[in-house]
Amino acid sequence: MMRYLPQGWSKRYDASFNRRAEAAKHKLAMEAFYRQYIRPGDIVFDIGANIGGRTAIFSDLGGRVICVEPQPKCIKKLRKQFGKNAHIIIVEAAAGEREGVGELSICESEPTISTMSQQWITEGRFAGNNQWTSTVPVEVTTLDLLITRYGTPAFCKIDVEGFELSVLKGLSRAVPNISFEFSREFFTETKACIDHLLSIGPTVFNASFGESMTLLRSEWMTPDALYGIIDSEDDPLLWGDVYARSGRSGLRG
Repeated sequence: MMRYLPQGWSKRYDASFNRRAEAAKHKLAMEAFYRQYIRPGDIVFDIGANIGGRTAIFSDLGGRVICVEPQPKCIKKLRKQFGKNAHIIIVEAAAGEREGVGELSICESEPTISTMSQQWITEGRFAGNNQWTSTVPVEVTTLDLLITRYGTPAFCKIDVEGFELSVLKGLSRAVPNISFEFSREFFTETKACIDHLLSIGPTVFNASFGESMTLLRSEWMTPDALYGIIDSEDDPLLWGDVYARSGRSGLRG
C-alpha cells in the first residue's frame, strides 16, 4: 500500500542527511588535527568542556581526559554521557587565576557563551543580541592545582569565553601543548596570554582560524610572526585558537 509522505519531506531529509554528513566529516577532521598532540594514555585537560564535544574526541584518541566545566546543566549532560567512562574525570569547577569561588553569568538561550568575564558580556560580539539572565556561584580551581592532582597534560585546551587570561594566570609551569581561544575584539588579552606563557619559559606559537582544524603554518612561530599574519586579516569578527608549544622546536621568525 502506498504511503503518502508530508509535502517537502525529501528536502527536509536531504538537509538532515547533509548536516549529519558534515558533522561526521568535521569529526574526522578534528580527530586528525588533535592526533598531533594526543597519544593513547596522554593526560588531556579540557578546560571549558561545555557538553563535551572536544572531550569525546580527546577520549576517542586514547586520552585520559580531565573535563573541567562549571555550568550545572552542562555537568548533568557530561555525567550522563561520560560518567561511566573510567578514562574521563569530570571536574565541576571553573579554572581561574586562584582557587576559591567565582560568579558565572549564564546565557540561557546560548549556554556556550556563558562566561566568568564581565568584559565579554559588555564588549564582546554577542553583547547586543544576547542576555546573561542569571548568575551562579561556582568553585574555581587553577591549572597548577589540576596538574598537582592529575599530572601534567600533554595537551590543554582552553575555551572559556573571554576568561582565557585568568585561566592561564593560574599556570606557573610549562605544559607541552596548549590551545586557547582568541577573538579580534579581545586581541590585547590574547597578547597578554602569550606574554604570560613566555614568562614561564621558551614557547613557540601557531593558530587556527574558526573551526578550520588547520594550522596557519607548518612551522611554529614567534609571537611577532603570528601577530603579523593575524593583523593582515581584514575580518572584524576574526576568531580561532592560538596554539602554544613549550620550547623552541621548529621556530620560524
